Amino acid sequence: MNDFTPLFTRLRRSTFRARFRLGAKERQYCLDKGAEVIASHAADFVAQRLAPAQPPNDGKQTPMRGHPVFIAQHATATCCRGCLEKWHNIAQGSALTDMQQQYIVAVIYQWLVMQMNSPP
Repeated sequence: MNDFTPLFTRLRRSTFRARFRLGAKERQYCLDKGAEVIASHAADFVAQRLAPAQPPNDGKQTPMRGHPVFIAQHATATCCRGCLEKWHNIAQGSALTDMQQQYIVAVIYQWLVMQMNSPP
């Protein structure tokens, strides 16, 4: 398991990133679907929306709501290639490796776990 403590400390200092929280609807969705399905959704979204070297609509490809993973992506700065470069030092312009995709999914998943374990 990765230690994302330094990353989450930096993200909490961002007014924009720190404002994201799971609402009751998203919490219930996570409970209904289970961790395995949510992690699968995260992996699919990353593969489809972030992994290409030049993702379509980059910077606008991740909705602000509608799925717990989308909220987590904005909270963790894994929503577009620009944010990945700025916050995670993952350069734009080349396709994401499997290891990079796994890292991104792990960051998203950890944020979701922290949200599910905190009071609403």
